[in-house]
Parts: sequence; structure tokens; C-alpha cells
Amino acid sequence: MLNLINNFLGRHPEKVKANVEIYTWQTCPYCIRAKMLLAWKGVQFTEYKIDGDEAARAKMAERAHGRRTVPQIFINNQHIGGCDDLYELDTKGRLDPVLEQLAA
Repeated sequence: MLNLINNFLGRHPEKVKANVEIYTWQTCPYCIRAKMLLAWKGVQFTEYKIDGDEAARAKMAERAHGRRTVPQIFINNQHIGGCDDLYELDTKGRLDPVLEQLAA
């Protein structure tokens, strides 16, 4: 039944093979919005909650080419960007193919 509903809604979580990581703050509305899109698509992701943790934020910034805002999203260890970047990929139809790629 769930597969039928997923197909009806255009969701295909069984196709998601990518390793997705997201750095967040617990109350950040952009973080919540990004996680909602990933969850909607059936993506299992690793979340790093970095509220008040400067060491974790520095690590995130290093991976994100100096960007210190949250969220910062990585798919298969490639920096995607923040929430707006994630939604832009989806709007252009380029997010699903990236999510279907197996992590190297």
C-alpha cells in the first residue's frame, strides 16, 4: 500500500542510494525546511546538530568552502549548499538523479 501511495505522489525512496549529510541547528527554519524536503523524498540522512558547538561549525565551514550558515548539505561528500540550493536543484529536476547515485 505504501508503495502505491509513494508512486501516486511521485516519490521513489527505494531509488535513493546517495549518502546525504546535513549540518543543522535545531530551531533553524531553513534546516527544518531542508529536512522536510529530504524526508518527503524518502531520503535517509545523517544530521549533525551543531547548536553552540564551534568546533563542529568550523569543521562544517571547512567542508563547505567557508560557508558558516546552516543548513549545509552534502550528497556523496559533494557540497550542495544550503536550503535554497537544495530546493533549486529539486525545482530544476536535478535533485532526484543526484540522490539516485551510489556513493563512491
